[in-house]
Amino acid sequence: MPKKKILEEGKDYTFRSYFELSYEPDEILAEFDYTLIIKELSLPQITQELPEIAELKQKIRDILPFVSLSNETARRETLVSPLLLEVIRYCECKMRIEYPLRVSNILKGNLDYLLRLHNQFLVIEAKNDDLTRGFTQLAVELIALSQVEEQDIYYGAVTIGDVWRFGKLDRIKQTITQDINLFKVPDDLDDLAKVIVGILQGVEV
Repeated sequence: MPKKKILEEGKDYTFRSYFELSYEPDEILAEFDYTLIIKELSLPQITQELPEIAELKQKIRDILPFVSLSNETARRETLVSPLLLEVIRYCECKMRIEYPLRVSNILKGNLDYLLRLHNQFLVIEAKNDDLTRGFTQLAVELIALSQVEEQDIYYGAVTIGDVWRFGKLDRIKQTITQDINLFKVPDDLDDLAKVIVGILQGVEV
C-alpha cells in the first residue's frame, strides 16, 4: 500500500506547523523517512548530587501556590528557565533561546532552547499543553538539527513546565524514540536535572 502523502508540494512548513497538523505523529515522521518508536528510554544520567537543584525544588514548591501557569510564557519563566540556568551554571554549557534554524522550506523555524556542550546537543520545546503534538514538533526539530550537525544521536525534550518527556533521534537507524516515562516538576526535579546534565556531558547508557 503506498505511503499516505501529508505534506503538500510547494508549501512552506515551520516547526510550529507540525504541532498544528491533525495527522498521527508516526505518519508525519514518515514524511522524513523516520520511524517512531514508543518505549521506555534509557537516558544518560549523572550520579552526582546537585545541591542547587534541591534548593530550586523547594523554591518552586513555595511559589507554585501563588503563580498562575495558564500560558506558555508563565510556565517557561517559572518552571523551565530556572532549571536550565542552574544546569548551565553546573556544566557551563551554551544555551540559545529562540534559536533560528532553517534547513529547507519544510524544515525551518525557531528552537525554544538549544543547549550544547562540546559535541552534545539537547533541544527543548516548551508548550502550554499537549505533550503528544509537542513531541511531534520536537521530533521534526531534531530531524532538522541532524541535517546540519554531524552527530548520530540527538536528544530532545518537550515540556509543559510541570511535566517533561524525552526523545532520542538515531540518524543511522532513522528512528525517533519517544520515552513512555514522564518527569514531573517539582517532584522529579533532581532526576530531571541529572538527565539533562548527563545528556550534555555525554554519559554513556
